[in-house]
Amino acid sequence: MVLVRYSPWQEMNSLQRQLNRLFDEALTPTNSDDFGNFSKIPAAELTETDGALHLKLEIPGMSAKDLDIQVMVDKVAIVGERKAETNTSENGNTRSEFRYGKFQRVIPLPVRIENTNVTADYKDGILHLNLPKSNEERNKVVKVSLPETETTA
Repeated sequence: MVLVRYSPWQEMNSLQRQLNRLFDEALTPTNSDDFGNFSKIPAAELTETDGALHLKLEIPGMSAKDLDIQVMVDKVAIVGERKAETNTSENGNTRSEFRYGKFQRVIPLPVRIENTNVTADYKDGILHLNLPKSNEERNKVVKVSLPETETTA
């Protein structure tokens, strides 16, 4: 019987190599047609004011009719599809780094909103959503009690 010395660091190194390989495969294009799934998710920015949430999404190169926006009281779901342009050229090759295909993004909201009063604007590839807070969220006041401390003289 052969004794093998157990090394927990060997398992950690193996796990790290597997994770590195996973991220390398996801972020590095394997061919010129696929640029990974991370590139298909639009970037988002969420800001909060006293009366509303303001959500901006970066969705360049799409028309408004290709977007499906659903607003619930606690989240926003955006689904869209960027369709490939058909380009016919007989004399040359085309290399495209544009990303085509379907994407979906669900953004959880930190507070409840009135989803019946949402306004939207789509200009220059940026989608702006104005999400007014619900009345309960606007009027929410939290009372903080401090414990009494004894003073010694």
